[in-house]
Amino acid sequence: CIRDRVVGPSLTQFNVVGVMADPRLSIVPLSQNFEIASNDNWGGTFTLQTAFTTSGAFNFSEAGSLDAAVLVRLPPGGYTVKVEGAGGDSGIVLVEAYDLD
Repeated sequence: CIRDRVVGPSLTQFNVVGVMADPRLSIVPLSQNFEIASNDNWGGTFTLQTAFTTSGAFNFSEAGSLDAAVLVRLPPGGYTVKVEGAGGDSGIVLVEAYDLD
């Protein structure tokens, strides 16, 4: 199982300025133009919180943050994590990918 996340708003807890206020992530197979998984506003789910703990990742600043995260099982191959700002905004983000198997 792979856990990907794009951290924007929660970086402010580490005094990072100029963060992307509302990042959206999507996972796209290499050389393809369709998404396998995507998320905008992670939602504070128990499953994702458990995945953060399992992987040793820091928690988002709050369950209602606008950060993005997915937990997905991917077949072997190459993938791109695509980051876009809601409404076309830009800013600093941290992109993370963890293999939880």
